Amino acid sequence: MSDAVLVAQDVAKVFVQGGQRLAVLRGVDLAVAAGERVGIVGRSGAGKSTLLHILAGLSDPDAGSVTVMGQSLTAASRAQRARIRNSRMGFVYQLHHLLPEFSALENVAMPLLVGGARFTTALKRSEDLLDGVGLAARMTHRPHQLSGGERQRVAVARALASSPAIVLADEPTGNLDRHSAEGVLAAMAELGRSNGTAFVIVTHDEDIAARADRALLLVEGALDEVPP
Repeated sequence: MSDAVLVAQDVAKVFVQGGQRLAVLRGVDLAVAAGERVGIVGRSGAGKSTLLHILAGLSDPDAGSVTVMGQSLTAASRAQRARIRNSRMGFVYQLHHLLPEFSALENVAMPLLVGGARFTTALKRSEDLLDGVGLAARMTHRPHQLSGGERQRVAVARALASSPAIVLADEPTGNLDRHSAEGVLAAMAELGRSNGTAFVIVTHDEDIAARADRALLLVEGALDEVPP
């Protein structure tokens, strides 16, 4: 895929438990295009989180490679991986991990400020993102004043703050009711379209994966296409 922002090739991972070798990933191949949303489903213990950690450069595969925007994560040093993550990647987790003492606006602006952006530039970008997820009227509220769905939408906006090429989302709606989950998914879809950002969404919910442009099933250590 010539326009791929993330490419995983022949990724393998083996764990040793009680003297037994457990092959969790067996030659996973994945290419994600710019602006594409890919949903990955699989049973508990299938290796979804392991795969996501390897795609993020947080864990090393035993074989294979991962590249982001043509830069190798697997061959990079720890410092180089951190730079790639900070400049090219965003992350959304099941728990929002918002800073409780800061407002929604300040939470979204934080990655930009840490990265050296001017204060006024960071605030304007954050305002635009929060408006894009339907939280224009909630920008000054702190996390405890927001609903679960609103907090997760703030987390999505924060993940997009630095204009990453790709966002990796680990069970982003796992703690939400269906209505709140719909709002988060809609926010990811809208921001993905408007920013040209790709998403890889790991979930146990097949309905959520089906909402992506492409749904994949992780089974027996490999990815298979889920028929539409």
